[in-house]
Amino acid sequence: QVQLVESGGGLVQAGDSLRLTCAASGRTFSDHAMAWFRQAPGNEREIVASIRRSGGTYYTDSVKGRFSISRNRYQNVVYLQMNSLKPEDTADYFCAAQQVGSPKYNLWGQGIRVTVTS
Repeated sequence: QVQLVESGGGLVQAGDSLRLTCAASGRTFSDHAMAWFRQAPGNEREIVASIRRSGGTYYTDSVKGRFSISRNRYQNVVYLQMNSLKPEDTADYFCAAQQVGSPKYNLWGQGIRVTVTS
């Protein structure tokens, strides 16, 4: 069974750090693009960061310089290091995978809540 399972969320104060972990299982993900999305209450889901098979990364403007995405191909794990957290980072965070040949991210985790208080 193919699964993406997020962990590491929680309640923190503004300025704190968290590291989200996405553990992938059921197949090899080393050739997949991986990403973190988030959805705040009342908002649409947005991409936060992604990492390509080549290692190239993308960050949405609001997290540049604060968040960092990385992956361990051998362990099928993707991380999102979040520093200098702000209340506006409060959201449900989702791990996603894009299979080779797929035009979009087509495998999703269940999501994990991150709450940042001021």
